[in-house]
Amino acid sequence: MKHLRFFHFPHSRVLTRFTLVAVVFLLAFFSGRFLGFLSARSNLDSSSNAHSTPVPSSTNSEITTLSPSSQLYSSRLPSSQPHASQSHPESATSSPVSSLPASAEGNWGLSFQQEGKPPVANATSDYLKQFNAHYADDTDEKILYLTFDAGYENGNTPAILDALKNHHAPATFFVVGNYIQTSPDLVKRMITEGHTVGNHTFHHPDMSKIATKKSFSEELESLEKLFQETTGQTMTRFYRPPQGKYSESNLQMAKELGYHTFFWSLAYVDWYEDRQPTHEEAFQKLLGRIHPGAIVLLHSTSRTNAEILDELLTKWEEMGYSFHALEELAQKTAS
Repeated sequence: MKHLRFFHFPHSRVLTRFTLVAVVFLLAFFSGRFLGFLSARSNLDSSSNAHSTPVPSSTNSEITTLSPSSQLYSSRLPSSQPHASQSHPESATSSPVSSLPASAEGNWGLSFQQEGKPPVANATSDYLKQFNAHYADDTDEKILYLTFDAGYENGNTPAILDALKNHHAPATFFVVGNYIQTSPDLVKRMITEGHTVGNHTFHHPDMSKIATKKSFSEELESLEKLFQETTGQTMTRFYRPPQGKYSESNLQMAKELGYHTFFWSLAYVDWYEDRQPTHEEAFQKLLGRIHPGAIVLLHSTSRTNAEILDELLTKWEEMGYSFHALEELAQKTAS
Protein backbone atom coordinates (compact mmCIF):
# COMPACT_ATOMS: atom_id res chain seq x y z
CA MET A 1 0.00 0.00 0.00
CA LYS A 2 2.82 2.37 0.89
CA HIS A 3 4.49 1.48 -2.39
CA LEU A 4 1.40 2.35 -4.33
CA ARG A 5 0.88 5.58 -2.41
CA PHE A 6 4.55 6.47 -2.99
CA PHE A 7 4.07 6.31 -6.76
CA HIS A 8 0.61 7.92 -6.68
CA PHE A 9 1.70 11.11 -4.94
CA PRO A 10 4.40 12.26 -7.36
CA HIS A 11 2.23 11.20 -10.32
CA SER A 12 -0.55 13.45 -9.00
CA ARG A 13 1.88 16.35 -8.52
CA VAL A 14 3.15 15.94 -12.08
CA LEU A 15 -0.39 16.05 -13.41
CA THR A 16 -1.12 19.13 -11.33
CA ARG A 17 1.96 20.89 -12.62
CA PHE A 18 1.15 19.84 -16.16
CA THR A 19 -2.39 21.19 -15.79
CA LEU A 20 -1.14 24.53 -14.49
CA VAL A 21 1.35 24.82 -17.34
CA ALA A 22 -1.38 23.97 -19.83
CA VAL A 23 -3.76 26.54 -18.37
CA VAL A 24 -1.08 29.24 -18.40
CA PHE A 25 -0.20 28.33 -21.99
CA LEU A 26 -3.80 28.47 -23.11
CA LEU A 27 -4.37 31.81 -21.37
CA ALA A 28 -1.27 33.22 -23.01
CA PHE A 29 -2.32 31.86 -26.39
CA PHE A 30 -5.84 33.25 -26.34
CA SER A 31 -4.72 36.55 -24.83
CA GLY A 32 -2.29 36.94 -27.69
CA ARG A 33 -4.99 36.14 -30.20
CA PHE A 34 -7.31 38.68 -28.57
CA LEU A 35 -4.66 41.38 -28.47
CA GLY A 36 -3.79 40.61 -32.07
CA PHE A 37 -7.44 40.98 -33.02
CA LEU A 38 -7.60 44.37 -31.30
CA SER A 39 -4.43 45.46 -33.04
CA ALA A 40 -5.73 44.36 -36.42
CA ARG A 41 -9.03 46.11 -35.80
CA SER A 42 -7.17 49.27 -34.85
CA ASN A 43 -5.07 49.09 -38.00
CA LEU A 44 -8.18 48.53 -40.08
CA ASP A 45 -9.87 51.58 -38.62
CA SER A 46 -6.75 53.66 -39.19
CA SER A 47 -6.53 52.40 -42.75
CA SER A 48 -10.17 53.29 -43.43
CA ASN A 49 -9.66 56.79 -42.09
CA ALA A 50 -6.55 57.20 -44.18
CA HIS A 51 -8.61 56.85 -47.36
CA SER A 52 -10.69 59.93 -46.59
CA THR A 53 -9.41 63.45 -46.99
CA PRO A 54 -8.82 64.92 -43.53
CA VAL A 55 -10.56 68.18 -42.72
CA PRO A 56 -8.19 70.71 -41.17
CA SER A 57 -9.46 71.80 -37.78
CA SER A 58 -8.86 75.42 -38.73
CA THR A 59 -11.40 75.34 -41.55
CA ASN A 60 -15.16 75.42 -41.52
CA SER A 61 -15.43 72.58 -44.00
CA GLU A 62 -18.34 70.22 -43.61
CA ILE A 63 -20.88 68.68 -45.89
CA THR A 64 -24.41 69.80 -45.15
CA THR A 65 -27.54 68.76 -46.96
CA LEU A 66 -29.92 70.88 -45.03
CA SER A 67 -33.62 70.44 -45.46
CA PRO A 68 -36.23 68.96 -43.13
CA SER A 69 -37.58 65.46 -43.26
CA SER A 70 -40.92 65.33 -44.98
CA GLN A 71 -42.25 63.75 -41.79
CA LEU A 72 -42.14 67.20 -40.18
CA TYR A 73 -44.39 68.54 -42.91
CA SER A 74 -46.62 65.53 -43.57
CA SER A 75 -47.57 65.35 -39.90
CA ARG A 76 -49.24 68.73 -40.37
CA LEU A 77 -51.29 67.66 -43.37
CA PRO A 78 -54.99 66.85 -42.97
CA SER A 79 -55.51 63.11 -42.71
CA SER A 80 -57.54 63.14 -45.92
CA GLN A 81 -54.44 64.11 -47.90
CA PRO A 82 -51.80 61.63 -48.97
CA HIS A 83 -48.79 61.91 -46.70
CA ALA A 84 -45.34 62.54 -47.97
CA SER A 85 -42.57 60.01 -47.59
CA GLN A 86 -41.79 59.25 -43.97
CA SER A 87 -38.08 58.76 -44.50
CA HIS A 88 -35.51 60.82 -42.63
CA PRO A 89 -32.97 62.14 -45.11
CA GLU A 90 -29.35 62.59 -44.25
CA SER A 91 -30.08 66.29 -44.66
CA ALA A 92 -30.95 66.53 -41.01
CA THR A 93 -27.30 66.28 -40.03
CA SER A 94 -23.90 67.70 -40.78
CA SER A 95 -20.83 65.51 -41.06
CA PRO A 96 -17.16 65.94 -42.02
CA VAL A 97 -16.67 65.98 -45.77
CA SER A 98 -14.32 63.67 -47.61
CA SER A 99 -15.68 64.26 -51.07
CA LEU A 100 -18.94 65.19 -52.71
CA PRO A 101 -20.94 62.98 -55.07
CA ALA A 102 -19.74 63.30 -58.63
CA SER A 103 -23.22 63.19 -60.16
CA ALA A 104 -26.20 65.44 -59.69
CA GLU A 105 -28.33 62.86 -57.94
CA GLY A 106 -29.68 62.31 -54.43
CA ASN A 107 -29.53 64.86 -51.62
CA TRP A 108 -28.37 68.39 -52.25
CA GLY A 109 -25.10 68.87 -50.39
CA LEU A 110 -22.61 71.66 -49.70
CA SER A 111 -19.01 71.71 -48.53
CA PHE A 112 -17.98 74.99 -46.89
CA GLN A 113 -14.26 75.36 -47.54
CA GLN A 114 -13.54 79.01 -46.76
CA GLU A 115 -15.38 81.70 -44.85
CA GLY A 116 -16.93 84.32 -47.11
CA LYS A 117 -16.56 82.12 -50.21
CA PRO A 118 -19.22 80.06 -52.04
CA PRO A 119 -19.36 76.42 -50.94
CA VAL A 120 -18.62 73.48 -53.19
CA ALA A 121 -21.88 71.76 -54.13
CA ASN A 122 -23.03 68.44 -55.58
CA ALA A 123 -23.14 70.02 -59.01
CA THR A 124 -21.56 73.09 -60.54
CA SER A 125 -23.47 76.16 -61.61
CA ASP A 126 -22.54 75.44 -65.24
CA TYR A 127 -23.95 71.94 -65.00
CA LEU A 128 -27.20 73.11 -63.39
CA LYS A 129 -27.63 75.91 -65.91
CA GLN A 130 -28.65 73.46 -68.66
CA PHE A 131 -31.75 72.65 -66.57
CA ASN A 132 -32.49 76.27 -65.55
CA ALA A 133 -31.41 75.23 -62.06
CA HIS A 134 -29.44 77.33 -59.58
CA TYR A 135 -27.82 77.20 -56.17
CA ALA A 136 -25.99 80.55 -56.19
CA ASP A 137 -25.27 83.53 -58.39
CA ASP A 138 -21.82 83.41 -59.95
CA THR A 139 -20.80 86.93 -59.02
CA ASP A 140 -18.31 88.88 -56.94
CA GLU A 141 -20.95 91.46 -56.06
CA LYS A 142 -22.23 91.42 -52.50
CA ILE A 143 -25.78 90.51 -53.36
CA LEU A 144 -27.89 87.75 -51.87
CA TYR A 145 -31.27 86.13 -52.43
CA LEU A 146 -33.56 85.37 -49.51
CA THR A 147 -35.77 82.28 -49.65
CA PHE A 148 -38.03 80.67 -47.06
CA ASP A 149 -39.46 77.15 -47.07
CA ALA A 150 -42.99 77.22 -45.65
CA GLY A 151 -44.45 73.80 -44.88
CA TYR A 152 -46.96 74.95 -42.27
CA GLU A 153 -47.72 78.03 -40.17
CA ASN A 154 -46.91 78.20 -36.48
CA GLY A 155 -47.08 81.92 -35.87
CA ASN A 156 -43.60 83.02 -36.95
CA THR A 157 -44.23 84.24 -40.50
CA PRO A 158 -45.79 87.62 -39.57
CA ALA A 159 -42.59 88.69 -37.76
CA ILE A 160 -40.52 87.51 -40.72
CA LEU A 161 -42.64 89.56 -43.11
CA ASP A 162 -42.33 92.57 -40.80
CA ALA A 163 -38.53 92.34 -40.84
CA LEU A 164 -38.42 91.98 -44.62
CA LYS A 165 -40.67 95.02 -44.97
CA ASN A 166 -38.45 97.09 -42.67
CA HIS A 167 -35.47 96.42 -44.93
CA HIS A 168 -37.31 96.52 -48.27
CA ALA A 169 -35.93 93.03 -48.83
CA PRO A 170 -37.66 90.84 -51.43
CA ALA A 171 -37.94 87.14 -50.68
CA THR A 172 -39.32 83.97 -52.21
CA PHE A 173 -41.53 81.73 -50.08
CA PHE A 174 -41.65 78.12 -51.26
CA VAL A 175 -44.98 76.78 -50.03
CA VAL A 176 -46.84 73.45 -49.99
CA GLY A 177 -50.54 72.75 -50.37
CA ASN A 178 -51.19 72.59 -46.66
CA TYR A 179 -49.75 76.08 -46.19
CA ILE A 180 -52.01 77.70 -48.78
CA GLN A 181 -55.05 75.88 -47.40
CA THR A 182 -54.46 76.88 -43.79
CA SER A 183 -52.85 80.32 -44.20
CA PRO A 184 -54.38 82.01 -47.27
CA ASP A 185 -54.19 85.47 -45.70
CA LEU A 186 -50.44 85.17 -45.15
CA VAL A 187 -49.97 83.99 -48.74
CA LYS A 188 -51.89 87.04 -49.94
CA ARG A 189 -49.80 89.28 -47.69
CA MET A 190 -46.62 87.87 -49.22
CA ILE A 191 -47.85 88.88 -52.65
CA THR A 192 -49.11 92.29 -51.55
CA GLU A 193 -45.74 93.14 -49.99
CA GLY A 194 -43.84 92.27 -53.15
CA HIS A 195 -42.59 88.77 -52.42
CA THR A 196 -42.67 85.74 -54.71
CA VAL A 197 -44.51 82.54 -53.85
CA GLY A 198 -42.77 79.49 -55.27
CA ASN A 199 -43.68 75.82 -55.67
CA HIS A 200 -42.52 73.37 -52.99
CA THR A 201 -44.98 70.74 -54.34
CA PHE A 202 -48.44 69.98 -53.00
CA HIS A 203 -47.61 67.09 -50.65
CA HIS A 204 -43.83 67.51 -50.05
CA PRO A 205 -42.82 64.00 -51.19
CA ASP A 206 -39.41 62.68 -52.18
CA MET A 207 -39.55 63.79 -55.80
CA SER A 208 -36.40 61.86 -56.74
CA LYS A 209 -38.51 58.68 -56.49
CA ILE A 210 -41.00 59.97 -59.04
CA ALA A 211 -40.02 58.63 -62.45
CA THR A 212 -42.88 59.70 -64.72
CA LYS A 213 -43.50 63.20 -65.96
CA LYS A 214 -47.23 62.76 -65.33
CA SER A 215 -46.76 62.13 -61.61
CA PHE A 216 -44.10 64.81 -61.35
CA SER A 217 -46.26 67.44 -63.03
CA GLU A 218 -49.29 66.56 -60.88
CA GLU A 219 -47.39 67.56 -57.72
CA LEU A 220 -46.53 70.95 -59.19
CA GLU A 221 -49.69 71.67 -61.13
CA SER A 222 -52.04 70.80 -58.27
CA LEU A 223 -50.31 73.45 -56.19
CA GLU A 224 -50.47 75.94 -59.06
CA LYS A 225 -54.21 75.39 -59.27
CA LEU A 226 -54.74 75.83 -55.53
CA PHE A 227 -52.64 79.01 -55.55
CA GLN A 228 -54.66 80.51 -58.39
CA GLU A 229 -57.97 79.61 -56.75
CA THR A 230 -56.78 81.20 -53.50
CA THR A 231 -55.12 84.37 -54.79
CA GLY A 232 -56.53 84.87 -58.27
CA GLN A 233 -52.97 85.00 -59.61
CA THR A 234 -50.74 82.70 -61.61
CA MET A 235 -47.97 81.07 -59.57
CA THR A 236 -44.41 82.01 -60.51
CA ARG A 237 -42.73 78.90 -61.85
CA PHE A 238 -39.96 78.62 -59.30
CA TYR A 239 -39.49 75.13 -57.86
CA ARG A 240 -37.60 73.86 -54.82
CA PRO A 241 -37.26 70.06 -54.41
CA PRO A 242 -38.64 68.88 -51.05
CA GLN A 243 -35.87 67.78 -48.67
CA GLY A 244 -33.35 68.80 -51.34
CA LYS A 245 -33.83 65.37 -52.96
CA TYR A 246 -33.67 65.28 -56.73
CA SER A 247 -32.53 63.45 -59.82
CA GLU A 248 -31.31 64.65 -63.18
CA SER A 249 -34.58 63.55 -64.77
CA ASN A 250 -36.42 65.69 -62.17
CA LEU A 251 -34.42 68.73 -63.23
CA GLN A 252 -35.20 68.06 -66.87
CA MET A 253 -38.92 67.56 -66.20
CA ALA A 254 -39.11 70.78 -64.20
CA LYS A 255 -37.47 72.66 -67.06
CA GLU A 256 -39.89 71.16 -69.58
CA LEU A 257 -42.75 72.39 -67.38
CA GLY A 258 -41.33 75.90 -67.55
CA TYR A 259 -39.78 75.93 -64.07
CA HIS A 260 -36.52 77.24 -62.67
CA THR A 261 -35.24 74.95 -59.92
CA PHE A 262 -33.65 76.63 -56.90
CA PHE A 263 -31.39 74.92 -54.42
CA TRP A 264 -29.34 76.98 -51.95
CA SER A 265 -25.79 77.87 -50.96
CA LEU A 266 -26.42 78.78 -47.31
CA ALA A 267 -28.69 77.16 -44.73
CA TYR A 268 -28.55 75.83 -41.20
CA VAL A 269 -30.58 73.45 -39.03
CA ASP A 270 -33.47 75.73 -38.06
CA TRP A 271 -36.60 73.63 -38.56
CA TYR A 272 -36.93 71.62 -35.34
CA GLU A 273 -39.51 73.44 -33.22
CA ASP A 274 -38.32 71.80 -29.99
CA ARG A 275 -34.59 72.22 -30.73
CA GLN A 276 -34.27 75.76 -31.98
CA PRO A 277 -30.74 77.17 -32.31
CA THR A 278 -29.75 80.02 -30.05
CA HIS A 279 -29.35 83.49 -31.50
CA GLU A 280 -25.58 83.13 -31.17
CA GLU A 281 -25.53 79.82 -33.02
CA ALA A 282 -27.66 81.25 -35.81
CA PHE A 283 -25.51 84.35 -36.23
CA GLN A 284 -22.34 82.25 -36.24
CA LYS A 285 -23.59 80.15 -39.17
CA LEU A 286 -25.39 82.86 -41.14
CA LEU A 287 -22.79 85.59 -40.81
CA GLY A 288 -19.73 83.37 -41.14
CA ARG A 289 -20.94 81.58 -44.26
CA ILE A 290 -22.55 84.41 -46.18
CA HIS A 291 -20.91 85.02 -49.55
CA PRO A 292 -21.49 87.02 -52.74
CA GLY A 293 -24.40 85.64 -54.76
CA ALA A 294 -25.74 83.46 -51.94
CA ILE A 295 -29.17 81.88 -52.15
CA VAL A 296 -30.12 81.72 -48.48
CA LEU A 297 -32.56 79.06 -47.27
CA LEU A 298 -34.38 79.74 -44.00
CA HIS A 299 -37.54 78.18 -42.61
CA SER A 300 -40.52 80.32 -41.76
CA THR A 301 -41.39 77.89 -38.97
CA SER A 302 -38.28 78.90 -37.00
CA ARG A 303 -38.83 80.97 -33.88
CA THR A 304 -35.16 81.90 -33.92
CA ASN A 305 -35.41 83.20 -37.48
CA ALA A 306 -38.42 85.32 -36.57
CA GLU A 307 -36.60 86.76 -33.57
CA ILE A 308 -33.28 87.54 -35.25
CA LEU A 309 -34.21 88.36 -38.85
CA ASP A 310 -34.39 92.13 -38.45
CA GLU A 311 -30.97 92.20 -36.76
CA LEU A 312 -29.58 89.64 -39.21
CA LEU A 313 -30.58 91.75 -42.22
CA THR A 314 -29.02 94.78 -40.55
CA LYS A 315 -25.75 92.91 -39.97
CA TRP A 316 -25.67 91.72 -43.59
CA GLU A 317 -26.26 95.29 -44.76
CA GLU A 318 -23.40 96.46 -42.54
CA MET A 319 -21.21 93.86 -44.27
CA GLY A 320 -22.06 95.52 -47.59
CA TYR A 321 -24.74 93.12 -48.84
CA SER A 322 -27.95 94.05 -50.63
CA PHE A 323 -31.05 91.93 -51.19
CA HIS A 324 -32.29 90.94 -54.63
CA ALA A 325 -35.24 88.98 -56.00
CA LEU A 326 -34.80 85.51 -57.48
CA GLU A 327 -36.41 86.81 -60.68
CA GLU A 328 -33.19 88.71 -61.40
CA LEU A 329 -31.12 85.53 -61.15
CA ALA A 330 -33.60 83.59 -63.28
CA GLN A 331 -33.52 86.25 -66.01
CA LYS A 332 -29.74 86.48 -65.89
CA THR A 333 -29.23 82.76 -66.42
CA ALA A 334 -32.28 81.77 -68.50
CA SER A 335 -31.45 79.48 -71.41
